[in-house]
Amino acid sequence: MREYGQFYIGGQWVDPAQPQPDDVVNPATEQVAGRIALGGTSDVDRAVEAARAAFETFSQTSPADRGELLSRVIEEYKKRAEDLAAAVTEEMGAPAKLATTAQVGMGLGHLVTASKVLADYPFEEDRGTTRIVREPVGVCAFITPWNWPLNQITCKVAPALATGCTMVLKPSEEAPFSAYLLAEIMDAAGVPAGVFNLVNGDGPTVGAALAAHPQVDMISITGSTRAGVEVAKAAAPTVKRVHQELGGKSPNIILDDDAFEKGVKIGAAGVWANSGQSCNAPTRMLVPAARMDEAAAIAKASAEKVTVGDPTGEVKMGPVVSKAQYDKIQGLIQQGVDEGASLVAGGTGRPDGLDTGYYVKPTVFANVSNDMTVAREEIFGPVLVILPYESVDQAIEIGNDTPYGLAAYVSGSDQDTVRKVASRLRAGQVNLNGAAVDLNAPFGGYKQSGNGREWGQTAFADFLETKAVIGYTPAEA
Repeated sequence: MREYGQFYIGGQWVDPAQPQPDDVVNPATEQVAGRIALGGTSDVDRAVEAARAAFETFSQTSPADRGELLSRVIEEYKKRAEDLAAAVTEEMGAPAKLATTAQVGMGLGHLVTASKVLADYPFEEDRGTTRIVREPVGVCAFITPWNWPLNQITCKVAPALATGCTMVLKPSEEAPFSAYLLAEIMDAAGVPAGVFNLVNGDGPTVGAALAAHPQVDMISITGSTRAGVEVAKAAAPTVKRVHQELGGKSPNIILDDDAFEKGVKIGAAGVWANSGQSCNAPTRMLVPAARMDEAAAIAKASAEKVTVGDPTGEVKMGPVVSKAQYDKIQGLIQQGVDEGASLVAGGTGRPDGLDTGYYVKPTVFANVSNDMTVAREEIFGPVLVILPYESVDQAIEIGNDTPYGLAAYVSGSDQDTVRKVASRLRAGQVNLNGAAVDLNAPFGGYKQSGNGREWGQTAFADFLETKAVIGYTPAEA
């Protein structure tokens, strides 16, 4: 049983002002795995005050000093890699191999990438007689989710540290263990007191207090579109910077050529990964109408090969994070059946032999129309919907017919055609032919998928203010 009842504020572990114990449930066992304390507005005030005080000195540090600090954080992170992976598996159900290679690996990747970008980032440049200076935005508040906890925390924390910002983190109360360990890593690495602070709590209390706080200069949230809207509303009166990475319902256009089978297989596998709990998962597959049955058969075979079970063992898919999430997914699967989509794999209920744990069957719907609920709503589970198209133009039209715009996918044997399709898709990141993750590629969305960009060099801009010093270099007489 993990007991994490304190917050990390001002370089110390401190007790909450008014402790509110909260159980954290292991989704694989449905048993309480640990206990945290939920904070309140006074805890937020204390953390923000610490961050504000630290900003006065940390904002004046040199890029070289911050580079050394990031190097120490990276070394401490590596030392705790096994602990971090075990925490992620326990708190949100990621299979052990996925937790080690991807969940923990992505966190390390963002830290290393930020360190490399920092080495030669242009914080200052001259344009004629004017010097353009890029300075840290100030105190940043981070609200992060449970699905990729370390990925979503580090892709905010790493550029914030690199650019000289201070911060207060509110991780998801569903998956707080890895965030607590990260605070221990920051402490061990010698991050100056007040630069990194952690306060556990729920969205309506701690999240809302951070968004509205007059001494917070930037609020960055990764979560649902609904939550992003609420944060923006709370932040509006103080005119702070609002940075959002929100929902998605990503189209995956499979072109009609000899790469069709491979494209369907890669697309389906991308839905089963992390139990479908990825905002950029390729959950809306578009295939030529004449090849619908073929696509359905390939996807069905893919779903039926997925091993589901105890995430501490050798399985491809563990549970979803909570009972609430499980119930939501079950309801949407049933709605797909009720609205007339063809269920070709999976369905409601747990997989055979699994009577405990929030396990969902890898599910495939074929012959889906884009007005069906399963094609419109972000299910956030291992549910693939396959839609037909008559022409590439129609596929692009259907692909863009969504309130979201986080990611999109295209596969085909002709690279020029694939590129042309990608150029017409309204999404912040388009993946071609199953390309590997690129941590230097900007990540973020169009439309209701949010604003701003994370990852790599582009992420630095959201943590910096731009100052023009006119006459910095006097003009020659």
